[in-house]
Amino acid sequence: MDQSLVNAADARPSLLDVDEARARIIASLPLLRTEHVPLDEAMGRVAAKAERARVDSPPFDVSAMDGFAVRAFDVPDAGRALPVAGESRAGTAPVPALKPGTCMRIFTGAPVPAGADSIIIQEDTERLEDGRIRFSAPAVLGGHVRGKGMSFRTGDVCVREGRVLTARDVGLLAAAGHAGVDVFRRPRIGVLSTGDELARWSRKAGAGQIHDANRPALKSAIRAWGGTPVDLGIVPDDPEAIAEAVKGSASDLLVITGGASVGDYDHVRPALEASGMRLTFWRIRMRPGKPLLFGELFGLPVLGMPGNPVSALVCSLLFLRPAIAAMTGASAAPLFERATLLAPIGKTGVRDDYLRARVGYGPNGLVAEAFPVQDSSMLAVMAEASGLIRRKAGAPPAAAGETVDVLRFDLAGGF
Repeated sequence: MDQSLVNAADARPSLLDVDEARARIIASLPLLRTEHVPLDEAMGRVAAKAERARVDSPPFDVSAMDGFAVRAFDVPDAGRALPVAGESRAGTAPVPALKPGTCMRIFTGAPVPAGADSIIIQEDTERLEDGRIRFSAPAVLGGHVRGKGMSFRTGDVCVREGRVLTARDVGLLAAAGHAGVDVFRRPRIGVLSTGDELARWSRKAGAGQIHDANRPALKSAIRAWGGTPVDLGIVPDDPEAIAEAVKGSASDLLVITGGASVGDYDHVRPALEASGMRLTFWRIRMRPGKPLLFGELFGLPVLGMPGNPVSALVCSLLFLRPAIAAMTGASAAPLFERATLLAPIGKTGVRDDYLRARVGYGPNGLVAEAFPVQDSSMLAVMAEASGLIRRKAGAPPAAAGETVDVLRFDLAGGF
């Protein structure tokens, strides 16, 4: 086909901008209901509300070191010696008050006795024959004392609404007196592959067939991004089979790969529209991924993605991950950064390019190098890549040393 015709077709107003497409998807999705889960199940979930501390941490003044609790007034300089009056260790209560002119043996995490205001560490002490403790360093008022509420106080916000909970957050919530946390329900994402050529990855491919890579890849990504995949299998390039496969899907979002373009056997869009889908948009200004479609089938959001596995994965990162985030109240925008090119790249056509690239850190920050071949069927290149270089439509060639937008895979949680 004449290239000018291809470019003219790509430039039609029907091609939607990537950011606008993502915004329309997000605006169409409901925020899911919430549920209360124990802390053991909270990792990776999205906090449904701000959680506040129910206790002070620490709940009382504690020692940060092994040593002796003293009054700073009693040890103003090195060489002073004090008699030992008792002991405080972690888990003991109550601890008797420290009498003036004495010291108390104390261990890390133990309550600081009333009357003491500093800790002199064990390394700066010597036990004399008469049992007294001589100090080779003066006491510093407040030294090595973790004050009550130093980490957080009752009522302080520990976790903000919309935060994807980490192991660190779980530990903080536990320390703050929580046994569980309110989170948004995990969205159920139906995943359907279409194509006469597809075979299950667990079976030997027949003549003219290839293994379906999209469902296992997308299901893995959905789990990593906080969703629950619902495997709807493979259907052939047949409008009736496609329509039947999506009936009664118990999902919050339906994802279909393949059959979304304009070929004679691309039946997804007409089959879904014949079933009652209201189309929001079809075809976007990006490469790979132009045939992306989005619509609503009797209240069920439907995201149709290309069948090429690289295209499907790129689209999942740019559209499916934000969709899952939007349904669970998390941040939905992909995080682009600036990186320095290690090798030149060519000009961009009439669509935004998302180039598979090696992205990492050099001596002066992020660097990136695009793979020389960018065919959307080359899954091995996608697997080896560590990020995408984004080049806006109409961008001129870029030389080594210029900066470009990159999206790192290691910021996409399991992608």
